[in-house]
Amino acid sequence: MSKPVLVVGAGPVGLIMAAELARYRVPVRLVDKAPGRTDQSRALAVWARTLELLEVAGCADAFVATGLHAKAVGIHSDGKVLARVTFATITSPFNYLLMIPQSETERLLEAHLRDLGGTVERGIELTDFVDKGDGVSCTLTHAGGKSETMEAAWLIGCDGAHSFVRRRLGLAFEGDTLPTGFIIADVHVAGLAIKPDELAIFWHPEGAVVFFPISPDRYRIIADIGSAPLHAPTLQEVQAIVDRRGPGGITLSNPVWLSDFGVNERTVRNYRAGRVFLAGDAAHIHSPAGGQGMNMGMQDAFNLAWKLALVERHEASPTLLDSYSIERSAVARQILSDSGRMTRIVLLRSRLARLLRGFIVRGIFSIPMIRRAAANRLSGVRIEYPDSPLNTGSARGLRGPRPGQRFTTACTMSTSNLPRFTLVARDDEQARAMIARHSSLLKPELCQPAGNGIWLVRPDGYVMARAHDGNWPVIETALAGMAAHTSLSGRT
Repeated sequence: MSKPVLVVGAGPVGLIMAAELARYRVPVRLVDKAPGRTDQSRALAVWARTLELLEVAGCADAFVATGLHAKAVGIHSDGKVLARVTFATITSPFNYLLMIPQSETERLLEAHLRDLGGTVERGIELTDFVDKGDGVSCTLTHAGGKSETMEAAWLIGCDGAHSFVRRRLGLAFEGDTLPTGFIIADVHVAGLAIKPDELAIFWHPEGAVVFFPISPDRYRIIADIGSAPLHAPTLQEVQAIVDRRGPGGITLSNPVWLSDFGVNERTVRNYRAGRVFLAGDAAHIHSPAGGQGMNMGMQDAFNLAWKLALVERHEASPTLLDSYSIERSAVARQILSDSGRMTRIVLLRSRLARLLRGFIVRGIFSIPMIRRAAANRLSGVRIEYPDSPLNTGSARGLRGPRPGQRFTTACTMSTSNLPRFTLVARDDEQARAMIARHSSLLKPELCQPAGNGIWLVRPDGYVMARAHDGNWPVIETALAGMAAHTSLSGRT
């Protein structure tokens, strides 16, 4: 491991990527051309699945203590509540939506990286790179104009929607741009008759206005502006939109951020090209509906980091890395579809379509099971990898998560400074023998199952293999396939 991994871009995705590699004792450099981290709120939402992964990484407590715990979201129209979805039904210890400004997210992650011995090298821009097969030769240009050539083991582009890494690779960023623009305002709000820990969506014939709580009396407001030219709004313009579309009696003041944005729905087909990877907005962008963007990117980083660490530590085959794009691109396609659908529903204009929308939403969300399903889907705990090439064994008739599904217990979520798998099985001689044979891959602690069965759980909390009690060859096959110089192909 003489060559470090180079991570480009020190936003939340790059910071998590570097921190996870540092936690797994993989040499890493994190560079960013900006002179400092963002001072804007930008991405606010951190969902339960991301918090679960942050807990495994060892830094969730700082986030939980800093952010606002949003408990529900309500959809309002014509002075009535069409639907209200509570987050208390999320099947996670983090059964809420954490609202925290991106500036704080980056501050906390940078502190976490420092605790792991890492740092952010600012004022340094990646200006060229060449994949040499056994490494990546990278040209770094410092703020003063000095040029540096660095030999990296791998290059990871976490450099955002306008990614230099993606453009240098020549990868198409396929998708569409929505014809509707949006304005955004972080302001002090008085007179909003909604609980301060709830999100509120107001539908109006002219469009929608959404209130996201940030802190007591301060909210993020987003509203669509149709095909009007994009421009940063004034406080008076935002106030006028709120007066027309909101419930009335609301006064805005003390803006800290007024901006605009368009919505693109784009993704690359493959997140890997040789020794170069893409993560976060460099690989996929979509509507902010559902607050998924930053969460997707951070989960990209968690997914790739443990795999790259195993490969760099010579404990797994390099072919393990092929699963990264397969797994995460499938998730991106699903979330792009979900967020796009939500955006188009909000943007309905015709009177008949709006009446039908209200009727359907009121009816569907009157069903408790639907409300629970919506909360869990938004939270990310329903994300699965059913088509992962890593999945082994089906064990039909066995209760519990299947390969590719999330398996989170206090035992499987325990922090480890090495990328280790968890064995969930009865504590017997065979289980202990399995741990002894694969000590470089398995945690020494054994988790007790709720019923009969054996589960092999990946470092990111997803099941890799499942077998009936006593069927150890299934687990043996999965672990043997992880060993260095083996192939993932042909596994069932």
